[in-house]
Amino acid sequence: WEQVLKVSPVGRNDNFFELGGDSLGLIRVMQRLRTAKIGLELKDLYNEASVKSLGNLARQRGAGFNKEVVVPPNLIPKDCEHITPEMLSLVKLTQEEIDKIASKVAGGARNIQDIYPLAPLQEGILFHHMMSQDGDAYLLFGQTSFDTKERLDSYLSALQKVINRHDILRTAIMWRDLSEPMQVVWREAKLEIEEVSFDPESGDIAEQQSERFSPRKNRIDVEVAPLMKAYISYDSINKRWLLYRHTHHLIADHTAMEIQGREIQAYLLGRASQLPAPLPFRNFVAQVKFGVSKEEHETFFKKLLSDVDEPTAPFGLLDVQGEGHDIVEAWHDIDDGLSKRIRIQARRLGVSAASLWHVVYARVLSAISSKNDVVFGTVLFGRMQGGEGAEQVMGVFINTLPVRIKLTQDGVEKAVKDTHKLIAEINYHEHTSLALAQKCSGVKLPTPLFSSVFNYRYFEQANLKGEERDDVIKAYEGMSGLKGEERTNYPLAVSINDLGEGFSIDLQVVKSVSPERICEYLDVAVRGFVEALERNPQLPVKSIEVLPSSERKQLEVFSGTTASYEKCKGIQEYFERQVDRTPEGIALEFEDKTMTYRELDNRANQLAHYL
Repeated sequence: WEQVLKVSPVGRNDNFFELGGDSLGLIRVMQRLRTAKIGLELKDLYNEASVKSLGNLARQRGAGFNKEVVVPPNLIPKDCEHITPEMLSLVKLTQEEIDKIASKVAGGARNIQDIYPLAPLQEGILFHHMMSQDGDAYLLFGQTSFDTKERLDSYLSALQKVINRHDILRTAIMWRDLSEPMQVVWREAKLEIEEVSFDPESGDIAEQQSERFSPRKNRIDVEVAPLMKAYISYDSINKRWLLYRHTHHLIADHTAMEIQGREIQAYLLGRASQLPAPLPFRNFVAQVKFGVSKEEHETFFKKLLSDVDEPTAPFGLLDVQGEGHDIVEAWHDIDDGLSKRIRIQARRLGVSAASLWHVVYARVLSAISSKNDVVFGTVLFGRMQGGEGAEQVMGVFINTLPVRIKLTQDGVEKAVKDTHKLIAEINYHEHTSLALAQKCSGVKLPTPLFSSVFNYRYFEQANLKGEERDDVIKAYEGMSGLKGEERTNYPLAVSINDLGEGFSIDLQVVKSVSPERICEYLDVAVRGFVEALERNPQLPVKSIEVLPSSERKQLEVFSGTTASYEKCKGIQEYFERQVDRTPEGIALEFEDKTMTYRELDNRANQLAHYL
């Protein structure tokens, strides 16, 4: 961060690895019609057949997955007029820095509840926020319709009450003139609500609203809490009210948004008294700060990555600083029969379906990057070691870290088991900064270690039944989700959705590549893995087919094409014959200069005579 802060301003072409930043590879819009939990949970990694291996791994790690950290108390008293360095238990700041922070907070020091550093993930998000200009790739949005103004007002009132409950929702991020970025918890933070009118003659109101406030061209001030903003508009044609809400990813991951949704529901149903006491995000910051040491993280990732000296780039795509522009998407359902077979084989091996899918993706990535030793980012749930009650804490816990899978002559069964073990070990290091992991590899900065990200996630609310379903219907009566999107700063992002019984694939890639094509590769590959596990578990991973039959047939057509070529002694004779055929054809092109075959031949002859 010392390097980051020396750059004023941070430019679009600056590389955040060079500048010392950390990274979150993944943007998730939280207001989707379907609800997905991001990242791997403990249950993703272990079923009954592998609980014993978890215990063994925990013992090997000493403290294991539940390493306890004593969280120092918050020492800032209520109504404090002057905050001193001794009151900050999670960070050391000078009095001058504290005073600068207080001067930027509405209400000054009396409105400051706590000050502490950013979690590693938040540092990466802040870096991308600083680097962006036109919009903000980490600005999440959700658009919802309401049948009445009263229902909209009730929803916004419930949201404000949830903001009042949770520290992270009253948090601002400050970095200017500070030794390192800080998150500052306000005691009071009011959601800004702006009513905006649109002309029905100019088109659909919802589309106009969505276009006006798109994160591709809008930003919010992250130094002012809450890091949310609401825009409301009346749609006179459809007789409804529209809410377009921004939430910055600095304060929420998907689980946090699920918690927020449940609490809003409780307020709408008049059940707020049943809500549990909120837990502060500072506990997680302390867990990261005082938990697994940087040295442990570094030792693990050096062992994993030190001999990796070039990036894994699908289709040669290396730009990992995207802002969500020029992305195309595809969705693909895995048929029920194949889904059942995947789960049967995972249970037989004592691994999770997530582990099997990681190997499947590694095989496809191998094919589209021309490498037998691949590295890609996997999205981790981040709450396994987030401290007591982490599963109920609002905030950003998820993380993206590298997975390395070698596609050797080992059989598919061994590959799946080895990957299962590797993912478990990575989860122990789930709060490592991506920047640190990258530096443990042999890939020289500023080249990224990988340029694709893989996310195995659950859709928990897909199968709500009985009273739970009735509560959701009652609470959100008259409301309807209209729009949401997922974006990533990586050129390729693959999400495997675990639907309880079945699976589906959500895929995003830059528009130069067909997303449907990659979905087909994944379908073919997982089918090949299942068949191998059923019939020939020792079959080498490299031999699993990736190409669908349509592409295979096309290759056969290409292979069947014949052409005769003249026999030449060397490349120079081929070139001379090309000069005779197309003397004025363009042979070389560089920037704004070109050279014909005749000109190049003359230059070559001159050089030959000189030599």
